[in-house]
Amino acid sequence: MRVASTVIQNNFGKYLNFTVAGEEIIITRNGKDIAKIVASNDADHVNEECGIYEDIDKPRVTYEEFLELTENSDLRYELIDGEVFILASPSYAHQRVITEILVHFHIWLKGKKCRALTSPFDVTLIKGEDNKNVVQPDILVICDTETIDEKGKYKGVPTLVVEVLSPSSKKHDMLRKLDLYMKTGISEFWLVDTGKKAIYMYNFENKNILDNNVFMNNDVIKSIVFEGLEIALHEVFS
Repeated sequence: MRVASTVIQNNFGKYLNFTVAGEEIIITRNGKDIAKIVASNDADHVNEECGIYEDIDKPRVTYEEFLELTENSDLRYELIDGEVFILASPSYAHQRVITEILVHFHIWLKGKKCRALTSPFDVTLIKGEDNKNVVQPDILVICDTETIDEKGKYKGVPTLVVEVLSPSSKKHDMLRKLDLYMKTGISEFWLVDTGKKAIYMYNFENKNILDNNVFMNNDVIKSIVFEGLEIALHEVFS
């Protein structure tokens, strides 16, 4: 990201937070690059999928600042409760599982109102008036396509969301995203653990967990919100 020196001077704290999130800030003067701000070597490194910055001060980024960051960056980010998370390239196993689930979803939803999509695709979820969050679920099923605006931006709430765990994203997906999805109107959440070859299914109602189940081995996972949608786990993890 390139930023004029005068802008940096007036908004240093904001751009410092951007560097902590993983962005490299190039400072310009009169159109020429003159300096660079990067995160310290002591900062957490970006892992396979999700690099999380945590510190005592926990710098917060507003929704508007996040939009500015993502508009001017080639990197992929998520914003949850004011914290920025950088997303990197996933592994082969991660993508293979996503593909298997997506194919099943696509076939089952054929001819129906709802659509299954994959990341990168921004979803804005609102926890409160001053708490807008932006995430890129691995798979999402939307049934409110009428909320997509003229720019192709989705403004609704997915009915079902799937996240595939990686060693670096377990805390992020199992805690932060579980809480976010539960509190923002999503009905069903599948959390896929490729290591254990298991899928954890959570169903939400009134911002609480209505039910949760674990599917392993030769089980068949059956959606509650989409009656008739089911997948044999051996097909997902074979």
